[in-house]
Amino acid sequence: MIMKSDTPSQSVKLDSMTPRQIVEELDRYVIGQSDAKRMVAIALRSRWRRQQLDPELREEIFPKNIIMIGPTGVGKTEISRRIAKLADAPFIKVEASKFTEVGYVGRDVEAIIRDLTEQSVNMVKNASLERVERKAEDRAEDRVLDLLLPPSSSRAMSSRDDDEESNGKASVGESDSTRQKLRKQLREGALDKRTVEIEVKERTLPVGIISNVGGMEDIENNLREMLGGMMPGKKKNRVMKIPEALKYFTQEEAQKLLDMDEITREAVHRVEESGIVFLDEIDKIAGKEKNMGPDVSREGVQRDLLPIVEGSTVNTKYGPVRTDHILFVAAGAFHVAKPSDLIPELQGRFPIRVELEALTKEDLVRILTEPRSALVKQYQALLGTEGITLDFTKDGIEEIAATAVEVNDRTENIGARRLFTIVERLLEDVSFAAQELDEKKVVIDAAYVQEHLKDIVKDQDLSRYIL
Repeated sequence: MIMKSDTPSQSVKLDSMTPRQIVEELDRYVIGQSDAKRMVAIALRSRWRRQQLDPELREEIFPKNIIMIGPTGVGKTEISRRIAKLADAPFIKVEASKFTEVGYVGRDVEAIIRDLTEQSVNMVKNASLERVERKAEDRAEDRVLDLLLPPSSSRAMSSRDDDEESNGKASVGESDSTRQKLRKQLREGALDKRTVEIEVKERTLPVGIISNVGGMEDIENNLREMLGGMMPGKKKNRVMKIPEALKYFTQEEAQKLLDMDEITREAVHRVEESGIVFLDEIDKIAGKEKNMGPDVSREGVQRDLLPIVEGSTVNTKYGPVRTDHILFVAAGAFHVAKPSDLIPELQGRFPIRVELEALTKEDLVRILTEPRSALVKQYQALLGTEGITLDFTKDGIEEIAATAVEVNDRTENIGARRLFTIVERLLEDVSFAAQELDEKKVVIDAAYVQEHLKDIVKDQDLSRYIL
């Protein structure tokens, strides 16, 4: 579940990676769960293979959606988050329990595709902004220089001389020289403390429809955009420092350079061909229906999900989006319900099932020590700011892992997340009194762990609430 590194490898792209290489890349971030990694790697590689086929055959090949089954805290979400970064694809994580059947108060499932499309547009837009950034910065510089040295002031200089033509040419040359000097000072930061007055748009949108009824979100967004265009708002003058004005002008010029129609087309294409939806807590909408209470719409949510998963067209503010080739990865603990409790039609749309294993003591030891941002290293860095040196011994780390396994077995199994609560409790006294400690080195060995956690571990009722 825990990352092994903060930043993904940039040396390889998904298009050139074999399933084995994809697994090796995931191994850098997620400990264990080899079966889940293999299935995910195959699904990702199959998407690349599909792109190499003739269009006629490509349309007939659909993604192999996956259900990951396993207790909380074993890595289901982390695997999906990492494959999204690896694939550089539009990705969204949603909790199935947050959606309701059409007709009930809450979000309808089509909002998943709308949100995914929105994210895709932002991805493509940000990439486009990077491409035009240099040109936008140049234009912003010119606008700031125009404020510092208005063109009209240089032309006025020529009227003082008898020979208008010759002195006009000299004035222009002098103006250009001054402008270049100012540009150099601007780039060197010598003008950062100066201020300029610029005109900004004060955009106020009218109050729209406020409702959380399913299906109303898109209507509200479209209405706001339409009325916002009709009522662009007032303009006002603001005094800014040069760096702030440069930033404002750069953003304004970058927006002018973007082709939003092309961005929208590219974004919708990305969603349709490489979008990934991670449906968490899908087990919460499984199970037998009840006649009353909050479970009444469970099967209704499943039936609403069915057309989206199997392939349909969803209307968004960027146009219709086909869901036929979006990859759906579902996950759930399935403590109470079973995958077979899902409606048969939805089960059939998730042909690949993989069970994630519960974490062992050895897994937890690796999670505590191997990642670059491991929990042990985080606390060492945090308390290091107070001059405290934390020395975690090998037997101390093993004792922390053993305690986590014991508490998980006796109470609720929350996987690696148990380590956060245990280590926080273990270092509570040190964190509280860090500045007052005479001894600046604290050794966390097995004896220290047992001493500070023994009462809580022994008392099952107490550990249920504290750990």
